[in-house]
Amino acid sequence: MKDFKLKRWTGCGTALLFCVVGFLGGLTHANETKATGSHVFELRIYHAVPDKGPALESVFRGASKIMAKHGINVVGYWVPNEHPAWKDRFVYIVSHSNREEAKKNWRALHADPEFQPYVESAKPLIQKAGEKYLVDEVYMRPTDFSPMQ
Repeated sequence: MKDFKLKRWTGCGTALLFCVVGFLGGLTHANETKATGSHVFELRIYHAVPDKGPALESVFRGASKIMAKHGINVVGYWVPNEHPAWKDRFVYIVSHSNREEAKKNWRALHADPEFQPYVESAKPLIQKAGEKYLVDEVYMRPTDFSPMQ
């Protein structure tokens, strides 16, 4: 039952996050030219080890500069502060011109020796299921009526 409630709150929280990002994006990007139909957004939710959320946030604070250098265009970073089920989550959304560009930029970032210390610093802070780190990654396309294209 506890897992069901957590999944339900995770789904609700994600939906709420999409709404807020879409609304804020529409306000902050109202004068920009609309993107092509291949434009994608990437939602990433990191599940930190209990009580390690602030440490993971700190790692991303430093890594964000290198990410930008490699074309990882972050729309925003968030740390949930209301619901206990979201404690120790780190959330961010990336805007990509298309999936191919996303793959290229992520590969370049991970190949950069300057980025490796951040990867190594983050590993002990992220929960694992077996050998897999618990990071939700979802590519999304904007709808034709979305304020943020």
